[in-house]
Order: sequence, then structure tokens, then C-alpha cells
Amino acid sequence: MEKSLSVSSESSLPPLDDDVDSVCSDELLGSQSRRWLADLLTGNMSPESGDVNTVGRDGLFVDYNFPLGELEMSSRVKWKRPKELCPSPQFIVNGATRLDVRQGKLNDCWLLSAIASLSMHRSLLKKVMPLEQSFQDGYNGCFVFRFWQYGQWEEVRIDDLLPTQDNNLIYLSSPERHEFWSSLLEKAYAKLKGGYRALDMGFPHEAMVDMTGGVAEVFSIASLPRELPAFLRHLLAKGALINCANCQGPLEQRNGLGIMFRHAYSLTAVEEVKTAHGAVDLVRILNPWGNTEWEGPWSDLKGPEWNTVSDEEQKRLERVRREDGEFWMSVSDFRQNFELMEVCHLTETLNEPGSSVLPWSSIMHHGNWVPCISAGGPAHGGFFWQNPQFHFVLSKVDSDTANTSEKTCSFILALMQKHQRRRGINLAIALHIYKAHPKNTYLSPEDLSALRPVLCSSQYSSRREVVLRGVLPQGRYVIIPSTAEPNQQGPFLLRVLTEQGNAATPAHKPGPQDIPSVTELSFPHQAALPSPKSTKLLFMKHCNKNGFCKPVHLHSLLTEAVQGGVLAGSEKYLALEHCKSMVVLMDSQGIAQLNWPEFQSLWDKIRRWTDIFLVYDKNKTQRLEYQEVSPALKAAGIMVDDLIMQLVGLRYTEPDMTISYPGFLYLLMKLESMIHKFQAYDMVGMGTVTVSYRQWLHMTMYN
Repeated sequence: MEKSLSVSSESSLPPLDDDVDSVCSDELLGSQSRRWLADLLTGNMSPESGDVNTVGRDGLFVDYNFPLGELEMSSRVKWKRPKELCPSPQFIVNGATRLDVRQGKLNDCWLLSAIASLSMHRSLLKKVMPLEQSFQDGYNGCFVFRFWQYGQWEEVRIDDLLPTQDNNLIYLSSPERHEFWSSLLEKAYAKLKGGYRALDMGFPHEAMVDMTGGVAEVFSIASLPRELPAFLRHLLAKGALINCANCQGPLEQRNGLGIMFRHAYSLTAVEEVKTAHGAVDLVRILNPWGNTEWEGPWSDLKGPEWNTVSDEEQKRLERVRREDGEFWMSVSDFRQNFELMEVCHLTETLNEPGSSVLPWSSIMHHGNWVPCISAGGPAHGGFFWQNPQFHFVLSKVDSDTANTSEKTCSFILALMQKHQRRRGINLAIALHIYKAHPKNTYLSPEDLSALRPVLCSSQYSSRREVVLRGVLPQGRYVIIPSTAEPNQQGPFLLRVLTEQGNAATPAHKPGPQDIPSVTELSFPHQAALPSPKSTKLLFMKHCNKNGFCKPVHLHSLLTEAVQGGVLAGSEKYLALEHCKSMVVLMDSQGIAQLNWPEFQSLWDKIRRWTDIFLVYDKNKTQRLEYQEVSPALKAAGIMVDDLIMQLVGLRYTEPDMTISYPGFLYLLMKLESMIHKFQAYDMVGMGTVTVSYRQWLHMTMYN
């Protein structure tokens, strides 16, 4: 029997709703888990080149890092590869389509509806999964997927072992029993989020953002424009992915005409249909269950209205007369039977050459709210001017207003708080837009006291992302993202979406001649660390010939980076052990070295933590006094009690009970990493995790 260790935290979150069978994990460990441990103890596995993951006795890749839930560890569940389920498995059969998605034993229709929408756009699908993967040429049991996370695409590698009961997949499956792309995509997304149980209940728009890098917007259908067909056509013409739901009844029970309550559907088309009695606007809807369809007018099987439509017109619409989960309904019935609509707007980076889709142009700004530095709080407070400011220019008017007297520019702003769920912190956030100063790109406290926003969020919201859609005249503006309370810490991503060709520009920091006090306080790391361009050159100088940074390279890089700034001299406290930990804690591939994107993520943390260190180093000794450490950790979003602070004093301080600058970076990296690992294993949010003996050794030895 596999050993397990339970770890708990003092705070707990309410469990996610689910209808999955609960099983006692310690007594009913699945055969696959036992086999993994047996392989480990008997030496029947060998390390795969350059990775902590391994190959099993059959020579195929086994992902030992995939987080298992209770159901998957049941003795009733057998983990099998597709080749054990059918004689000739295929990754994709006749193209990946919206009809390849059928829900299993998870309440993850929110994810499945996003997958169905994704399959409608080949260019998007290729971003998420290389389509050339197969069970034939080069097959080794490993499949690769990519998901968008806070401005960059992250690779997720999984094995093709899937949980089954009675030789049937228990989660997502395709109606084609020998097709497995959708099942493997679901497993890869589960790994990203912390396990299959983490997929139980969620928001379709979050999944769509993770799979497209787009911007999600939620609408009340009752508030949509009267000319709804034109509005929907405009969204689809820009490549938007659209999901809809009726939230008024019991979970996944049906209304009188077959529409499921609290169940996510995909809206995939809107068409003007010619009938014997005139034209009618219809929308095409997909139920990811693959069955249970609309039974009202225009239904597949019971809709006499189709008798008034010619065979040629029905062929144009690709109408199918069977219960496959896809159906048509009138726009008026759509309004009456659905309550919410979630739209994911796409950007130009996802466009395909020759496509008729014209998505938004997008610019991304990464930023941080840092207490006492750049976290000024709400607009009605006295320190609002301290918040980060972003300058952008609207210069090209929308095509539909170009020939009118009122020339305007459309845009969408999206403010996303990073790593919200992993950190367990839900900040209430909002956006405000002001006219820019005639001469400067930054608004001073005096400017803001005399101005009113031209557009702003209706209220502060704790959602992962808040979206502000607007139309403004040509001109120069300033965007200010803020939190509902001052001095709250958190990283964020601001995205500015404009029409194609509009001259949106990045933010410009104020010069010393503008407001010296603000410039001096805004980003203290600028006086301590090299510029982004110089940092890139440092990375290229110190990394190896393959473009990877190992701990010894990071030690040389950090030493040189610090020597030229206000923290010069603190590099003498930098140990190779610090660099080893920083590398392995940021390394997503388990190869003890960082590529450029991974190093950039580390450097973002270092810059943010350097800001905090310099603010809390009150006497400028390049060390934090012991009593300064706890508030500095709090500023970084990490709350610690007296016991943890005692351990910090024993383990991370110098002989005089101070913490050096390198020691502070090392401490924060260790704390943040271990907190994230705990939250990844605490899939249900109960504040308690159960890990195997091997997982425990891996977590404690490789950090």
C-alpha cells in the first residue's frame, strides 16, 4: 500500500459543489497508483532524458506529477492508455469538431463548452494542441498542450493514461470511441488547474481565456441590443467565442422545452434563414453533452418550421436531423430561454492568414500594486494618484462612424489580477479612464483632483478579470487600474483592445521634471537593477550556448546585476544555494535550468520583491531588521504567524537577526512556491492535502 502524508492549513475554503462519487482514498488506492509506487521501489522505471517524469515498464511516458483526486484513486477506476481501450486509437478523426465533446462524470460543462467553441477555429486549436500528435509515428505515451496564462503560453505535458470504469472513459469522451484529442485536452487542463476535481463547476469565460488568450465579457441577455442578430454577427465576425446559460432553475434540470438550467451551451452561428413565409433569424446552439436538445420551434426532431425551408437552404445551414446536442432556435426564443451570455474576444495574434475574421488589436501591460508605492486605493481616496497609470491614444475612428459627424473609437479594457485562486486572495478591482494632460502623459495629484473620469467601472469587483467596453472620441487618455482599498498588494495584467489599425500606445512614465516625488517612489527597483533591455543582454551573456540559465549562471548574472545599483555590496551575501533554489522553484520542466520565458517570470518577481525590500529597508542598510520582515512579507501577499516568523528567524537570518537582500529573495521564493504547491494539491479547497510518500520526497528534496 502506498504511504501517504496529510498536511493541513488553519484556514479552509468551502468545498466545490460536485456529484462525483466520494471514495476513501487511503483504503482504495487505485491499481495505477500502486503500480507507480511498485515501479519506483523495484527500479522498473528509468528517468526520461532531461525531466523528472519517467517512463514505465512498457517504455512509455508516465506523468508522476499529475495530481490525483479521490475518484481517480479508487480501486474501481483503472487507468488505461487508448491502445488498451481500442485496437487502433486516433488523436483526431476527420478533423477536430464541436461534436467531439461529450461530458462525463464531472460538472465541467463550462470547460466542455469552451472546448467546443475552440474547435470551431482551427488556428486557435493549433495554438492549444499540436495537431500532428498521434498514436503511431513517434508515439511514446506523451502528449503536449499549451494554455495561455497571464500573458504567455505555457506548455503542459501529460501521459495518455485515462481513468476508466468497465473499460469506458469516466470523464470527457468523443462519440467516436477511437478518437481521444478531447479527452487528453481535458486531462491537460486538469493538470494545469490542480486535478480533475478542480474542474468541477466553473465559468466558461475563464476556460476560453485560458485557451485563447482572449478577453472575456459577461452580458445579461435581457440587456442586449434590440438588434440582437446584428450584434451577434458583429461578435462572430471578430472571431468571438460565445457561451450562454440559463441560471434560473435547479442544476442541470430541464425547463419545459429541454433547456438545462445552470448548464453551459455554445452559440456557434447566427443566420438569416429563408422560409416560404419570409426570412427568420436563427441561432445555432451546441449542448456539450452531445444530447438533450431544444424541443421548441425549429428543433431538430419536432420542428415543423423546417418544412417551410428548402432542402438547399437546409444544406447551406448544415442542418442535421438527429439528437447530437446541436440545434437551431429563433432569436426571440433564445432571449426567453437563456439568461447570461459569455463572450471571449480574440486578438490579432490568433488570426489566420486569409481568414475573414477581423479580431481586435491588443496591447498588454504588466503591473503591480505595491503597498506604500503603487497601491493608492479607490478613486475617492486621497492617494488614488499613486496607482499605476497607462497612457493610450485613440487615433483611428471606427469604420461605421468614419463618414458621420460623430467620429468615435471603440475599445475594450481588461484588468486581470494574476494567480488569484492560487494565492487565495480576491482583490476588488476597477478601471478608470481620464482625459490626458495636454502636455504630459501622467496625471498629477492636482490633475486628478480637478478631473472626473470619462469612463469607469460601475463598481469594484473581485472577479479574476474586470472588463470595461467603451466608445470615445479621438484623443489621448490615461487608464488607472486600482483596488477598492489602499495598500493592497497584487500583480495584474492590463490589456487594451482596439479596432484594427488604431494607434494605442504603451504607457509613458513621468520624467523628473514632471513630479519628482512620484517618480522616485513608483519603482525603486529601477535604481537597483538593470533596465529590461540590459537584463536581456545579461541573460544572453551568462546563459549557456543552448539558451538556458543554470544556478551557476544565475549566480553570476545576479552578482553583476546588483553591482551597478543602490544595492551594490549585497551580492556578497548571495550564495549558490540561493540560486539553486530559485532555479528549481521556477523551473516548469524539472531540468534545473531556466529558459528565457521562465527567467522573465523569475525576474518579474525579483523586481517586485526588490521594490518591497527597498521600501521596508527603512534605515537603508541593505538588510531588513527582524521586525521589518513580517510587514514586508505581507506586502508581498504572504501572511505568516508568530510560529512561522520564529522559523524564519532561525533559518533565513544572518547572525545579527537581519535578512540580506539575497536572503529576502530566497525566503519569498521558498514561501510562495510551497504555498502554491499546497494549493495545487488542495484541489477541493478544504485546507488539507494528502500526498503520497513519493510526492512528499519530490516536493521536499527538489526545491
